[in-house]
Amino acid sequence: MFSRTSYSSVLRGCSYLLRPVPQRAAFSLSARSFSAVNAAMADTSGITTESLRLKLLDQLQAQHVEIEDLSGGCGQAFQAVIVSPQFESKNMLARHRLVNSVLKAEIAAIHAWTPKCYTPEQWQALQQ
Repeated sequence: MFSRTSYSSVLRGCSYLLRPVPQRAAFSLSARSFSAVNAAMADTSGITTESLRLKLLDQLQAQHVEIEDLSGGCGQAFQAVIVSPQFESKNMLARHRLVNSVLKAEIAAIHAWTPKCYTPEQWQALQQ
């Protein structure tokens, strides 16, 4: 146990503990700097909506394909509506596996892929 005098001498020796901690300056980016940093960090995959659409039309004999780039143009997140007769008698998992096998290389290069797969009859019913 410390005596009163020795305790105060210890505190004086550790006066850095009693000093206020300096605050760090806030980090901020101007809009111009932010867009430059964002552009530098954007990992463009080189995948385009058109390249995905053409491959699906060709390999799945799709009747209708809509592709939407959800990543703001950097090619990292896509959502798709695919209508193909090859989806007949397949459940949703089998349809997604079929699409993913066609786009295996493309899906490996992007961050997010969300397909919605319909047979021509299902698509027709949705349109009415």
